[in-house]
Amino acid sequence: MQDDARLGGTFAGVDVGASTAKAVVIDGDGVFLGGDVRASGMDFTASGGAALAAAAAAASVAVAGITRVVATGYGRDNQPLAQATRTEISCHARGAYHHHPHALVVIDVGGQDNKIIRLSESGKRLGFRMNRKCAAGTGAFLEEISARLAVDLDELNRLAAEAADGEPLNSFCTVFASTEVLSRIRAGADRPTLARSIFASVVARVVETAPLDGDVMVTGGVAAHNPAFVEILREALGRPVLVPPAPQLVGALGAALIARDEATDPSSERKISHD
Repeated sequence: MQDDARLGGTFAGVDVGASTAKAVVIDGDGVFLGGDVRASGMDFTASGGAALAAAAAAASVAVAGITRVVATGYGRDNQPLAQATRTEISCHARGAYHHHPHALVVIDVGGQDNKIIRLSESGKRLGFRMNRKCAAGTGAFLEEISARLAVDLDELNRLAAEAADGEPLNSFCTVFASTEVLSRIRAGADRPTLARSIFASVVARVVETAPLDGDVMVTGGVAAHNPAFVEILREALGRPVLVPPAPQLVGALGAALIARDEATDPSSERKISHD
């Protein structure tokens, strides 16, 4: 355990989504000290607190000694250890820009929704789009379709890598997409092509949400665990796609950076609230 002076220079972000709870601890220079990812479960307070405790332990600091904690995500209002809450958009933008401080389009694909955030060269948020109309284009879609095929996601990624091509499914509704998958199986579609088609459907839903010009970075659980998604997105855009270290922790990292900014410059809280 480090001394109190060192503990006073640590900051944390907790990002509690519908599927997973994430936490990150950084020092005053923004250096990553520890992080954690776990299932959100039915108790957002417990999962967020457990993620924060695990991240603090990985950073060799005590939760009680962390200078400031900011919470974000679906369960941000259920985090009593946080001194403030910030939107997912603000936190993902801040975390992504930390990794790539240039004009940027951030694509965050999580378990229940996807977000596309456009940032200026200075990191100012220029606009965003968010999709919640149905599960297609999210991690939940991939999980449900793979379950219907009795194939785990690792196997689905491996199969997709074997296929040269795969047409996106026609339906963006999970129920209808499942029916279409079964129809393609009956028509004789091979498993690798079918697997690639499933990932291509997620990419198609993301690409149609907003223009993706310039530098593009993908974050979130789908980017973290599904290399097939990243590969097909690169093919769809015809250029490289940035993937930061620990893409699932970008929102929590952004919350931690905002916590540090607010602790060192209280005026930054007003700027974040109105950006």
